[in-house]
Amino acid sequence: MLQLGALTAVGPLSLTLYLPSLPQMARDLHTTDALAQLTITTCTVGLALGQLLTGPVSDRYGRRRPMLVGAGAFTLSSLLCALAPDIGLLLWLRLVQGLGGGACMVIARAVVRDRFVTNDVARVFSMLLLVTGIAPVVAPLLGGQLARVTSWHELFVALAVTGAMIIVAAAWGVHESLPRDQRGTGGIRASGRRFATVLRDVRFVGFTGVVTLGTTVLFSYLSMSPFVLQGDYGLSAQTYSFVIAGSAFGMMAVGQWGAWLVGRRGAAWTLRVGLVFGVTLDVALVVAVVVGSGRSVVLPLLVTAVSGLALISPSASALGLAAHRSRAGTATGVMGLVQFGISGAVTPLVAVGGTTPLLMMSTMACAAVSALVIELLIARAGAHRDAEPSREGLRLAVQGSGAWTGPAD
Repeated sequence: MLQLGALTAVGPLSLTLYLPSLPQMARDLHTTDALAQLTITTCTVGLALGQLLTGPVSDRYGRRRPMLVGAGAFTLSSLLCALAPDIGLLLWLRLVQGLGGGACMVIARAVVRDRFVTNDVARVFSMLLLVTGIAPVVAPLLGGQLARVTSWHELFVALAVTGAMIIVAAAWGVHESLPRDQRGTGGIRASGRRFATVLRDVRFVGFTGVVTLGTTVLFSYLSMSPFVLQGDYGLSAQTYSFVIAGSAFGMMAVGQWGAWLVGRRGAAWTLRVGLVFGVTLDVALVVAVVVGSGRSVVLPLLVTAVSGLALISPSASALGLAAHRSRAGTATGVMGLVQFGISGAVTPLVAVGGTTPLLMMSTMACAAVSALVIELLIARAGAHRDAEPSREGLRLAVQGSGAWTGPAD
């Protein structure tokens, strides 16, 4: 379980760990702030493409080899990033780093789908949220503390060391989860058929939309809150870090409650609770901003709303992947591409004219409402099913070994 959590965390860590050192990087490489910020974009593109490309490959050749190749690419590119002499080379290396991180992320989710039935998938995803959900929130805090005693070069060295540790841990603790007789066959045409099968599944497309919109809420919070909370609500940098830390701990707590809730009521019911909870709080935030409420009202609402996101992504991901065990790599790759591609692009486009409290809260509320509407449409179409009864999935998760031995879809 820890190895899978580490695999899914490398992408978010690489994306946000060095953010506090961006100004220093721009000065050292004699480049503009805009080009320094472009290193975030290239890494995001790599994360999305890495998931899309590696997922189908793992359906054909198994999970372990693509996982180790991806972790190796992440580690080597991270080390080379620390040595990059100019911004041009750094941009290319960040793309490779993102490709490797995306490969690790998609393989981890595919392994979970290989081993567990639908409700257990949601429970395991909730456990993984201890790492993956809070990584993009905590990483800038960690990077900020490290930046006080080191430079951006050493931050990339730290990522390389992390990648090397993950290679060792994954090679030792993550066993092949896709037996040879369940792997896809054929070449490009066969891969195309798997993509077509996944994209024709209304259930998968709908829940991918829900996951993406939930991630959009989180990305809107992460990218806009520094300007809104420090600029408009007057928080100091230290107080803002406490708010971020509160959001991270809230996501951890709600994520574990969500795992328990899935076991009692199922993934579909847990998802509905999370969406209604999120819509209520995000709309309340819009109202609070419109009526001019102070930070004593806005901050608790905001932290609680972000914490509630931990109920959405694990359940929606599990429900979307339910019918695609033999195509788990392809399905998770498509889901990851859409998730990072759309949510990563929405916030910069929305905030192109400047960031305000109303814009931030409205973006979060619109994404939450849209996610709830999609989920209701899926339920009305009859596609909302917790597909399979739970068996030994959670026991296998705790033991960290063994593969699913039930029938393929």
